[in-house]
This record gives sequence, structure tokens and C-alpha cells, in this order.
Amino acid sequence: MESGNRSSPQLRRAACNSNVERMKTTSPSVIVIGGGIGGLSAARALHDASFQVMVLESRDRLGGRVHTDYSFGFPVDLGASWLHGVCKDNPLAPLIGRLGLPLYRTSGDNSVLYDHDLESCALFDVDGKQVPQELVAKVGEAFESILEETDKVRQEFSEDMSIRRAFSIVFDRRPDLRLEGLAHKVLQWYLCRMEGWFSADADTISVKCWDQEELLPGGHGLMVRGYLPVVNTLAKGLDVRLGHRVTKIARRYNGVKVTVEDGTTFAADAAVIAVPLGVLKANIIKFEPKLPDWKEAAIADLGIGLENKIALHFDKVFWPNVEFLGVVAETTYGCSYFLNLHKATGHPVLVYMPAGQLAKDIEKMSDEAAANFAYLQLKNILPDASDPIHYLVSHWGTDVNSLGSYSYDEVGKSHDLYERLRIPVDNIFFAGEATSMEYPGSVHGAFATGQMAAEDCRMRVLERYGELDLFQPVMGEDGSVSVPLLISRM
Repeated sequence: MESGNRSSPQLRRAACNSNVERMKTTSPSVIVIGGGIGGLSAARALHDASFQVMVLESRDRLGGRVHTDYSFGFPVDLGASWLHGVCKDNPLAPLIGRLGLPLYRTSGDNSVLYDHDLESCALFDVDGKQVPQELVAKVGEAFESILEETDKVRQEFSEDMSIRRAFSIVFDRRPDLRLEGLAHKVLQWYLCRMEGWFSADADTISVKCWDQEELLPGGHGLMVRGYLPVVNTLAKGLDVRLGHRVTKIARRYNGVKVTVEDGTTFAADAAVIAVPLGVLKANIIKFEPKLPDWKEAAIADLGIGLENKIALHFDKVFWPNVEFLGVVAETTYGCSYFLNLHKATGHPVLVYMPAGQLAKDIEKMSDEAAANFAYLQLKNILPDASDPIHYLVSHWGTDVNSLGSYSYDEVGKSHDLYERLRIPVDNIFFAGEATSMEYPGSVHGAFATGQMAAEDCRMRVLERYGELDLFQPVMGEDGSVSVPLLISRM
């Protein structure tokens, strides 16, 4: 197999001509740290509000954990790829609609349990025998009943516990909900998909908080052309410095000084921090003075999970015309999940999506070994599978620029940690999916918090300048234009 992971930088690196750089303007100035969706959303809003904005990004590309790769000759998202909540109320809907980007609706269900409708799936056991669709539906109903009983458990217990522990209590109380044989394996697959939603194992997910996020209507829509057009639109016209890894942020009464890895320092009135939670946890960025204890506690206590993608490109389609293929097993660790991109995009690609401990173990492999591992899972259920001609492998856990995929609620921790992480500290503001109490772990959550950080920053800075105009919009008049989303379903 040939690796398709070729580098093609989209933006040139900006050279630093001095050791200290201050924006040469009398306008309010802001440094945005992190060029993901949250950071670009904030930068776009502040730029449109006539602020001088500089974006410092450690990678050689923009997008962060949104990464559309074109190595196969067409777009494949190795990071975020869905719009969760295909409706006009989604904060990203106006932008996606104006760009005319098509969505392929993979589910009309708004539950966090499924991102695909179950009638468009094919599940197999490890011996390659397909699971009857009637059994898949029956176990799905049982899973819903188990969750209803789980809710009763969490109402009765004052202390938090893991989803897995709560399930164990349910089975002790309701032996009739225990499943055996193939049905048990299918139930493990359902739980595996739930783990995939949170990018974490069931024994770490909080039963108190697992369903506290706000679920938008409209189901889940796959970005057919990838998320890169959204990234490029938000970044258009911005002062972006790629390859600038921030190592220190010093805040003073009259501004901030931001130092990057080569020692260059940038100064501005304020800063928006939109780096991944994993980066904050690793203390890669030093704060002077240090962040308040409550802020450090929020960073430490929020969970960061891991889900990766292994995209396999074939020369022809040999699999069923369903949205996903699944492998059921005795444990969630042994279950597998393949997204069928051909059904949505017309390209012969299957994407293997391991999460939790399995994703961590696969990240220890070489790219070739990881691709072979995914291919062997496929070969077990489809013995006539042809060899892939290219592959792509993500590494969100070991990548120093992310150190994880997205946030989730760990056992024993409060859901309001997201809001604590969002709250500004002096003239430093925070954005990103881990600061969204309503939509954690989502692209639209990151986008929305970028807008909030920008407005908080705008008001704080202009208030200090004595120029605050409460009626000045951040996004401008075009931000309210409503354009219908282009949604297909084959």
C-alpha cells in the first residue's frame, strides 16, 4: 500500500523581521492563538469589527482539528467531518449555506447515540457472518431500554459513576435486559458507537453528564466537500502567521505579550486563546502571571478523548451500498466501524474510526501497520476485499498540536467546567469546542465560542478605549443572511 500523506502547505510562513513586533496602528489590536475553527471564528469577527488581528498558528496549515486532505485527488476529512444538527439554528448553518456546500444527511435521529440511521448499516460478526437486520433493530430497542433504566440509576445515586458501572447495576436489577450470544455482541457494538461519540471508553464517561449537551434538530450531515472551504472563508484577508508555536503569554494592565518558540514576542491589547484542550493540559503555554486556580482546575478536570481515522482508498467498490459497516464482538474494544464515503461522495473510500483505548493502541503503530490493521478488520467480514491503493492515518493523540481529539465529561466532574474554561481572565479570552457548555466536542460549538470570545473581547477593549458602541455588530450585516442548506440523501 502506498501512503497518501503528502504535505502541501496552503499558506506561506510569515517571516519575523524583529524580536519584538507590535501592530503599527492606533486601532484596538488582538492576537488570536490557534488557527482552528474557534480561533478563526474569533479572528474573523474581530477583523470585521475593525480590530487589528493577528493569528498565530503552530502548524503549517490552518484548521486545527479540522483537516481536509486532498492526497487521494478529492477531499477527505481526517478530523471533524459532520455538521451535528442540520438546521437553521446551527451557528454554522448561515456560513455553510452561503458557501453552497452540500451536506449528506446520515441520520434523522437527534440522539447522541447514533450518527447514522440504523437501516443503512451492515453489521457482521468476527467470522464474517452478517447480523440479521431484525436483530440489529431489536438490540437497538433493548439499548434504549437500558438507557432508560440507567437514567433511573443516576437519579437514585448522589455520587457520579461511569456509564459502564451504571449498566452493570441495571443488569443486576433487570436480568431480562441481559443479552446473550450474538445479541450481546451487537449490544457491545452499540456501546462502542456511544464511546465513539465521546471519543472515550465507557468506564470513564460520566453517567451524570453524558447527555447534558444541547442537541440541535435535523440529524447529522456529512460535509461532502470537506470543511476546508469553511476554514478558507473564515481566514480570508486575515494576518496569519503559520509555524508560530506560542510558548508564553504575559498579561499586563495595558495589554498582552505573546512569545513564540523562536523567542519572537508580539504585543497587543488582548489575546484570544483557542488552542486544543490537550495543549492546555500539557502546559506547553506558560502564563505570566499564572492562571487563577479555578481556571487551572477546569483545564485539569475536563476530559480529553481520542478518535482517529484510517482512510482506505480502493480502485473499486466491493462492499454493500450502506452508510457504514460494523463488526460486532464480545467487547467494545473488539468492535469496529467503517464509514462508507462512496455512498455520500461517490469516491471508493472506507474510513475506519477507532476511539478510546483502541485508538491509543493503534497510534503506537506505524502508518502502514495501522492501515493494515484496519484492512484486516475489513478482510474478516469481506474476504474478497481488494487491497487499498492509498491510505491516510490521523494521529490526533500524539500530535503535539492537538494531544487529543475533543473534550468530554469524565466521571465525578461537573458539566459547568466548559463554562469555567470559557470565562475570560483579565484581557485574555478563551474559545474552542472545550469552552462550549452547549455544544462540546463539535465544530459548531467551536465556531460559536469564537463568536462569543470576539464579542467579549470587543466590548472589554473598546470600553478601555472609551469607544464602546453597544449597537456595533461583530459579524456585519451579512452574518444574518439565511441561505438554505443543500442536503442530499441517497
